[in-house]
Amino acid sequence: MLVQDGLPARERTRALLVIILGIVMAVLDGTIVNLALPDITRELNATAAQSIWVINAYQVATLALLLPLASLGDIVGYRRVYLVGLSVFTLASAACAMADSLTTLALARVVQGLGAAGLMSVNTALVRLIYPKHLLGRGIAINSLVVATASVAGPSIAAAILSVASWPWLFALNVPFGLLSVWLGRKALPDNHAKAPGRLSPVDVLLNALMFGLVFLGVDGLGVRIETVPGAAAGSLWVPLAELAAGIVIGIIYVRRQLAQPLPLFPLDLLRIPVFALSMGTSIGAFCAQTLAYVSLPFLLLGTYGFSHLQAGLLMTAWPLAIVVTSPVVGRLIGRHSGGVLGGIGMAFLSLGLVLLAVLPVHPSQLDIVWRMALCGVGYGLFQSPNNHTIITSAPPHRSGGASGMLGTARLTGQTLGAVLLAMIFAMFDPQGGHGSFVALWLGAGFAAVAGVCSVLRMRQS
Repeated sequence: MLVQDGLPARERTRALLVIILGIVMAVLDGTIVNLALPDITRELNATAAQSIWVINAYQVATLALLLPLASLGDIVGYRRVYLVGLSVFTLASAACAMADSLTTLALARVVQGLGAAGLMSVNTALVRLIYPKHLLGRGIAINSLVVATASVAGPSIAAAILSVASWPWLFALNVPFGLLSVWLGRKALPDNHAKAPGRLSPVDVLLNALMFGLVFLGVDGLGVRIETVPGAAAGSLWVPLAELAAGIVIGIIYVRRQLAQPLPLFPLDLLRIPVFALSMGTSIGAFCAQTLAYVSLPFLLLGTYGFSHLQAGLLMTAWPLAIVVTSPVVGRLIGRHSGGVLGGIGMAFLSLGLVLLAVLPVHPSQLDIVWRMALCGVGYGLFQSPNNHTIITSAPPHRSGGASGMLGTARLTGQTLGAVLLAMIFAMFDPQGGHGSFVALWLGAGFAAVAGVCSVLRMRQS
């Protein structure tokens, strides 16, 4: 089905349902397993260090293939890439549920990550096809809301499932939803009406995977070493440092190859567009700030202020709830007001909210925490949808896949950077005493402020 300017209302709803189901599964599976790691470690007779590969295998595979599959979507069609990715993700989820060893589970997670890359690389490009131009802001707002909510809801959903079932059900539940999505998607998803010429170079795909994979493993390894071995000797850091150095060297070779390409796999053509580049900087800074805050806050609420797990969980829901409330309003503001202004205001709110959380009184009431969390959520909601809209619409239509892939790459890059910085902070400052959490919140406020500056600078380019 070819689309000129969006789908009719009924067909649009069916297509968006497929996008929502797919992206919820892909984003959730990046975080939902964390809570089950102790059970997986025990049942599969693995060590805690080995079990981390259940998470890393998924993240590395997703990050390594996001941009190649986004470019493939530009060439062969976003619908085809999405449906194949969804099918692979569903089959791999079944394999994860049936895994009887850590090795088979990690391998199945690699395949699942490849499928997730297919979903995440082109989902926003498909939204651009599904919605007519005058409603595109609302479509991207819904998509952004789903991604943001799924990103922070993983632990809560995992806890609910694990309270009544064993860890394989975390993966098994993907199978019926995946099959339903594939069936609906074959009928509902539109195809590109403009495809880019060319083909993928296997060498460039390999270099892209090696660059992102080695950099991710190196940075993650440094964070783990510093967190678990404070003051670690240089000898214990040589492996992650070597991985990071190798990733950087390969990245230099890769980027030099891309400079000569008319439609580069690593979208240098899009990064030459000032508005696009500033939007990417805004996105990375915002996701880094969110990760610093959202991972450190449980330590603050539980260890420093003595709230129960239930109380802490309910207090933290004020953040995603504020995003849910804000997103429909923001969807109507997109197109009427500058994305640079909306993003700048949003990041100012987020930065202010994190500062206010960092200066909470010694004995705060629940209301003191809730309204500060809500302020952060409102700020994040004001930023995300307009920023995503700017990224996807600043790219030419035939490069929507590349822009969509960069959205996912920016999110994962910001989250990884935030997690590594948090590991370093907790190695230097005691998280149980609250000092580490306070430092993380101040640093998160700084990243949000930098993201806000990047957003406001877009006004000069527009």
